[in-house]
Amino acid sequence: MSLEQLASDMQNCNRCTLSEGRNKLVFGNGNPQAKLMLIGEGPGKDEDEQGMPFVGRAGQLLDKILAAIDLSREQVFIGNVVKCRPPNNRVPTKLEVAACLPYLYRQIELIQPKIIVLLGSTALQNLIGPEARITKMRGQWLETQSGILIMPTFHPAAVLRDPNKRRPVWEDFQKVQEEYLRLG
Repeated sequence: MSLEQLASDMQNCNRCTLSEGRNKLVFGNGNPQAKLMLIGEGPGKDEDEQGMPFVGRAGQLLDKILAAIDLSREQVFIGNVVKCRPPNNRVPTKLEVAACLPYLYRQIELIQPKIIVLLGSTALQNLIGPEARITKMRGQWLETQSGILIMPTFHPAAVLRDPNKRRPVWEDFQKVQEEYLRLG
């Protein structure tokens, strides 16, 4: 199966109630052979309208962060824990996440990234564990059993709300750049 086939298979997904309110499913986008994958929480209003991840204000900041480490959207793959917008941008429920996680795991399996950046606590808690705390774990490398390096950091939306998070995110992405360059 390819990413294109998975995206096609998901277009009519109704595994949870989020599908009832969506305009467009937000599969994710970028390089299907990306060495670096970024995973956020879920689509917001702009993403739901355009069917693309991280296209609102947080996405514009993410683009600037990527540019600062000499990367572009075309070089990475950007996705989310859930593929449909939760009402009023609330945190997705456990049931909603459980319905979408198999798709995210399949994306990871197909892309085979070497590095995953988890953007925010929803991504961290659903991929690492419910007890994981972004304030304690951000900036520290984790590694999966299959050898994928994981860097948790604050979500760009959190940086927009709290400028004090800019420096920690910049430091985290410098570590990501260093590791990315090491991959060759």
